[in-house]
Amino acid sequence: MGPTDEAALELVRQLKVNAQLQQAWTTHLWQAQNGLHPASAWLLAELAQLGESRPSELAKRRMVDVSVVSRQVAQLTAAGLIERRPAPEDGRAALIRVSERGEQELVRWRRQYTDFLTDALSGWDPDELQALTERLKAANDSLRTTLDRRSGSR
Repeated sequence: MGPTDEAALELVRQLKVNAQLQQAWTTHLWQAQNGLHPASAWLLAELAQLGESRPSELAKRRMVDVSVVSRQVAQLTAAGLIERRPAPEDGRAALIRVSERGEQELVRWRRQYTDFLTDALSGWDPDELQALTERLKAANDSLRTTLDRRSGSR
């Protein structure tokens, strides 16, 4: 048996608030310190996790138009945080990766972000936090699978 309509809507509300709070903190970190849009910061972090990628692959993964990723890539390139090179199999396409400066910024950003989370969740039991993390991952996996199934992907 799945969640009631009310429980599902409350979960959506709480996830939205969580995303807004993360967005506010990211905005504070990146716009105040780097002048970057928070979406560009998240793209940089995702690129660091995935490794060298095509902008079109990142757009598909983020479920946005490639023009959105292209604008973010241009901003990150201008800031010296990513590097571009032609794709070996197709010189018209580009491959992008996080630059050395980008890696340094990500290390600094991650430290500030984890300090923020550690402070905010200092009263939590570590097992509670681990359980919440596991449940959120499972929920995200289920949401992605259902979205892919309903949109005809995969």
